[in-house]
Amino acid sequence: MPVRDSLKQARRIVVKVGSAVLANGGVLDPACIDRLASDVGAWLDAHDARRAIVVTSGAVASGFRQLGLDRPPNRIAEKQAAAAVGQPRLMSQWGAAFGRQRPPRTTAQVLLTADDIDHRLRFLNARHTLERLLAAGVVPVINENDSVSCSEIKLGDNDRLSALVASLVGADALVILSSVAGLYRSGGAGGAGEVVAEVRSLKDGLKHLSAGREGRTSAVGTGGMATKLAAACEAAALGTTVVIADGEQPGVVRRLLGGEGIGTVFPAVTGGSRARAARERWIGFAARPKGRLHIDTGAARAVLDRGASLLPSGVVRVDGSFGAGALIELIDPRGTSVARGLTPYSSDEIARIRGCRASEIESRLGYRYSDEIVHRNDLALIARSTE
Repeated sequence: MPVRDSLKQARRIVVKVGSAVLANGGVLDPACIDRLASDVGAWLDAHDARRAIVVTSGAVASGFRQLGLDRPPNRIAEKQAAAAVGQPRLMSQWGAAFGRQRPPRTTAQVLLTADDIDHRLRFLNARHTLERLLAAGVVPVINENDSVSCSEIKLGDNDRLSALVASLVGADALVILSSVAGLYRSGGAGGAGEVVAEVRSLKDGLKHLSAGREGRTSAVGTGGMATKLAAACEAAALGTTVVIADGEQPGVVRRLLGGEGIGTVFPAVTGGSRARAARERWIGFAARPKGRLHIDTGAARAVLDRGASLLPSGVVRVDGSFGAGALIELIDPRGTSVARGLTPYSSDEIARIRGCRASEIESRLGYRYSDEIVHRNDLALIARSTE
């Protein structure tokens, strides 16, 4: 089935809306929220089994003017304060917009941080909460908890959050709405006919990504096209079809999910989230690694091509400080991240046993938790082959 036609079959969607769409120039636009809520609501009305989640940006953009500032702040404390002011205003607008529909729809505010994703139990609790809301026909409206999560404001963006949410709930489609019409061809000026219709890999997408219009962030947003590209490829790898499109187009959600050829589509990878264990998906894509292990070529081949565990003999170097049970990233001799996994050993312990045989662990440490630095059951592959 053509990928555009497959979007017509979507029953569970995540719609991410950027600040540049909702609050152009820093002023929250209630008419825009009304239009998008109506668009999503009309799609929901067409079938009883349909469910939708909105991932919204705009808290900082909604609040900074209330602090007497004339532009989005750069200092973390001011960003957190602006988010604290703007978050209730933003959520109130979404609630009112969905509430004005006939029949009215109930929304639920869900605020997440990266720590909620990193912590396995909290990750599962978030999923259970979202599933209960969706079962009740509620539209969850999700944002990062920017008023308390310092690192997320400095470095994070809601593009990746939307990809993680799509994986969390097993969404059929992720619609990323931006101020641009999609991914433009490299060197293009953004004119008609220059949008890339379909991207099948991160490598494919990077060929088109230029330093022009695609690479810039808006005056009120945190993410450019590079972050959208990375998030789209991540969600597609987890089994969700993704579309990046212009959020200012009328009826954009219904048009995209009706198969219309607008925006840039990223087809779901066969064997994605529905074929991959939830725990492996969390290890591989959701949680953030606490350190890195550089491994030799033989170890990389064993892990990738034979599905083997990582033994201490294959570890060349340890980067970072972490405790036992931490999520770590495996780096091959080319500097490529090939896998992630949970280790029973701390960084100090691994540094002492790296390069040795499994039979030598006890003599070096005085004890032995496991023969493996990372057991195959605790590994998730990022690359799929060393070839």
